[in-house]
Amino acid sequence: MSTYRAFQVTGTQNFALVDREVTDPLAGQVRLRVQACGVCHSDALAANGILRADPSTPIVPGHEIVGVIDAVGAGVTAWRPGDRVGVGFLNGHCGECDSCRRGDFVNCAAQPLTGTTVDGGYAEVAYARASGLVRIPEGLGATDAAPLLCAGLTVYKALLRLDARPGALVAVQGIGGLGHLGVQYARELGFRVAAIARGVEKAQVATELGAEVYLDSTTEDVGAVLQKLGGAAAIVATAASGASMSALVPGLAPRGRLVVVGAGFDPISVQPADLIFGTRAIDGSLTGSSIENEDNLQFSVRRGVRSMNEVRPFAEAPEAYAHMLTGQARFRVVLDMTA
Repeated sequence: MSTYRAFQVTGTQNFALVDREVTDPLAGQVRLRVQACGVCHSDALAANGILRADPSTPIVPGHEIVGVIDAVGAGVTAWRPGDRVGVGFLNGHCGECDSCRRGDFVNCAAQPLTGTTVDGGYAEVAYARASGLVRIPEGLGATDAAPLLCAGLTVYKALLRLDARPGALVAVQGIGGLGHLGVQYARELGFRVAAIARGVEKAQVATELGAEVYLDSTTEDVGAVLQKLGGAAAIVATAASGASMSALVPGLAPRGRLVVVGAGFDPISVQPADLIFGTRAIDGSLTGSSIENEDNLQFSVRRGVRSMNEVRPFAEAPEAYAHMLTGQARFRVVLDMTA
């Protein structure tokens, strides 16, 4: 096979199906045949030309990739053709910058972003640095694994960072692509889980996923209700809306944290007194390293954390992306390259 098909985007959401030449992986890289790729809200960074100096330069979106290695570049010793691997948002750390030298691989200063600054997985073939590869556990299918590589890892890592005891109240705001996984991870990590969403439509599914409390943010003062429950040790905010996060801070227990993982573009407003009295904090959490992603997949398999997916064939990638943007997907959209 000398060429492969890929959906590239230029400008603002101008998708085109093109044939690309299959090339050898560069030193330190591998080439893989893509089996599945998740469609994530962060794909908008590529589809809208954000983070690229020239949005007219074609880019292939997609950063929840599962595939099989078919070639390795010079210097790659830990991976070989036939290995089933995943690639998440971080395409592999450099190992040389100050952050890497201190073991902070997530904040590597020279790390490509899969499907955003380098080509991603809306394609039959993808390339990645060996340092960004994730081993896929046996028994975990490609379409099941793909959303866990970004959406799953994002909420899993955010929850792992909490200084909260088993049985503590942890709230997950937004029961969507991130939040439906966040409820499951929080449950399996031993927390008492409150789910927060707009309306009552998601109350049943939130309960089935493990939430003990469901709060409708359109009819309830969420902060006040959380305080009546003893205050949340943490609130993981997954909705891409700063305004919706602003009302959550008063619901935190002393030393509680609002952990932001939903990438909204409007500001979060907070009363300084709500932070000072109670020593509360707001911080962000950005995905995790490749080895942490392996831990995430192993945890998910062993504890039964599953993504609820709508699977589409590769040929429908632009339509799948548009459907994801509507917010009507339940709850992740995944491209199946074999369909």
